[in-house]
Amino acid sequence: MKKTFFIAAAISGLLFFSCKTDVEEKNVAQAETTTNDQFDYNVESFADIKILRYQIPGWEKLTLKEQKLAYYLTQAGLEGRDIMWDQNYRHNLTIRKALENIYTNYQGDKSTANWENFETYLKRVWFSNGIHHHYSNAKIKPEFNEAYLKQLLTETDTKLEGEAFEVIFNDKDAKKVNQAKGVDNVAESAVNFYGPNVTNKDVETYYGNKKSPNPQKPLSYGLNSKLIKEDGQIKELVYKSGGLYGEAIDKIIGWLEKAQAVAENKAQGDAIGLLIEYYKTGDLQTWDDYNVVWTAATDGNIDYINSFIEVYNDPLGYKGSYETIVQLKDFDMSEKMAVLSENAQWFEDNSPLMEEHKKKNVVGVTYKVVNVVGEAGDASPSTPIGVNLPNANWIRAAVGSKSVSLGNIIEAYNNAGSSGRLKEFVHDDEEYELEKKYGQQADKLHTALHEVIGHASGQLNPGVGETKETLKNYASTLEEGRADLVGLYYLYNPKLQELGLVDDWKKIGKAAYDGYIRNGLMTQLIRLNLGDDVEEAHMRNRQWVSAWVYEKGKAENVIEKVTRDGKTYFNINDYDKLHDLFGQLLRETQRIKSEGDYAAVEDLVETYGVKVDQEIHKEVLERNKQFTSAPYSGFVNPVITPTTNDNGEIEGFTVEQPNTFAEQMLFYANKYSNLPAVN
Repeated sequence: MKKTFFIAAAISGLLFFSCKTDVEEKNVAQAETTTNDQFDYNVESFADIKILRYQIPGWEKLTLKEQKLAYYLTQAGLEGRDIMWDQNYRHNLTIRKALENIYTNYQGDKSTANWENFETYLKRVWFSNGIHHHYSNAKIKPEFNEAYLKQLLTETDTKLEGEAFEVIFNDKDAKKVNQAKGVDNVAESAVNFYGPNVTNKDVETYYGNKKSPNPQKPLSYGLNSKLIKEDGQIKELVYKSGGLYGEAIDKIIGWLEKAQAVAENKAQGDAIGLLIEYYKTGDLQTWDDYNVVWTAATDGNIDYINSFIEVYNDPLGYKGSYETIVQLKDFDMSEKMAVLSENAQWFEDNSPLMEEHKKKNVVGVTYKVVNVVGEAGDASPSTPIGVNLPNANWIRAAVGSKSVSLGNIIEAYNNAGSSGRLKEFVHDDEEYELEKKYGQQADKLHTALHEVIGHASGQLNPGVGETKETLKNYASTLEEGRADLVGLYYLYNPKLQELGLVDDWKKIGKAAYDGYIRNGLMTQLIRLNLGDDVEEAHMRNRQWVSAWVYEKGKAENVIEKVTRDGKTYFNINDYDKLHDLFGQLLRETQRIKSEGDYAAVEDLVETYGVKVDQEIHKEVLERNKQFTSAPYSGFVNPVITPTTNDNGEIEGFTVEQPNTFAEQMLFYANKYSNLPAVN
């Protein structure tokens, strides 16, 4: 899937590789926004996290049958919540259950710094669906010691011992996902897709021997399974009813069967039926069959994402993380943005790609603005703002894809207030005013172009394998950078104005270019500790795109590095030439993907996307100290509860907002804990 994310510190994803479009990822230094006085979007803040709420516009316009469908799909998603925790790390469920028992039952002094630190640690673990940071992948360090935790365990009669206790404080399993060059990425990653003694070579050999029945329609081997090694032999444990995570999957199936019974149309019902069959069997051909039908099922007011989808958490890009999003249409905005889908072929034909890498027939790209009803798994609490699915290249080429922008999530980010970092990092008043006036519109268009045009563009050369096989650990960052470049190339183009999407294409483009370079070269560094390399795929792609065009444009001073009063700024002197540079890099990234050129992608990412200028990083962190707003945001979900008549039949629903983050997390723990601590 492709996910797009929002960065809270500024404007901070769902776009799926799928692709993540994440506001957090897109622009750390966002213009100030106004707060909607009619709805309190802010819940609370702790550590580097801000918790927000979102509304569900349009819910009241749905029929009762449509509301039932959305409710059943939401419940199905929540029933699998524990799966994401276990996938993230093998001790996560053991640790979470122990910490929650302490939090619920401790009767001691809660006014101490130690207790406050314990609460903060638990909330951080809740937010990340485990003990590793949701974005940096580094293990979260508690600010209390072992003795205090042992005291809490004793006083609440809670059991947590052995490796599950020790790992909270020691240096083992330090990275959930380790993408570093020159190490065994599987062995050095704590993520629970592989047994502790499984290596890169084991995985590549095992899946290298898998041959799809139809090579033109390769199956997504490894997507829904865990690999372990027993007596020197690799064994695959499939996620399915009766298999790994079967207890939770059976609950998911039960709600999906209810959803199928109230489907809006036959195509939607057929898709849900195939998803049920996939969960029952774990068969990857059924998964492809489901995606073909789901992609084509575009009628109706309700849609959803459900299953093992994103592969970002797997260092080798095989294993899908569990996630769900349930959504309803935003009719007005979807009509406006459909124009991109209708003109997808024009964008492909006029791109700077080599002719042999262009698709002759871009099919089935649908783009809608939707409003989220509920999320779970890898999409919650940290949510994307845009999504593009399915991920299989052959399905995207033959059938098309669905791209959505999560309108109410973006609206919540934009109305929750921001820190005003923008003024600190812009070069001058002109850049500041452009961002204030056009920044949000530019971001929305970049998301749309990234998803609808970017991920749908280009084609692999005949005989070249899937990107995860050819580009390996660099596949995700290359694809996200490629889609970003498509968006950047067309954001500075009069075609957008011709299509009626903008009033001033040049100013929109300038604002987009300013924001991207500012973020890629400077402001996103507020999320890293001094001395860290860049490891997250989206952060890497923003840095290598920005650093490449900066270096290639030096001779003509396209982007100027300015030092003023001891502070560094990057000022774009020639937007036309920068547009050309984005086009050149887009052409090269597509060549790399089309040809499966591993050496070239390794050189590109390692040269421009991994290492950080330590002087600039130190300066950025120092300048950022004046701002107290947390750099990451996530959400609690509205609580949808059915109302019934005397016969137990649903006759309506109430929609309420949680008061606190802890309230929702404990409610989920009580209602949706479907897996044992050890799986």
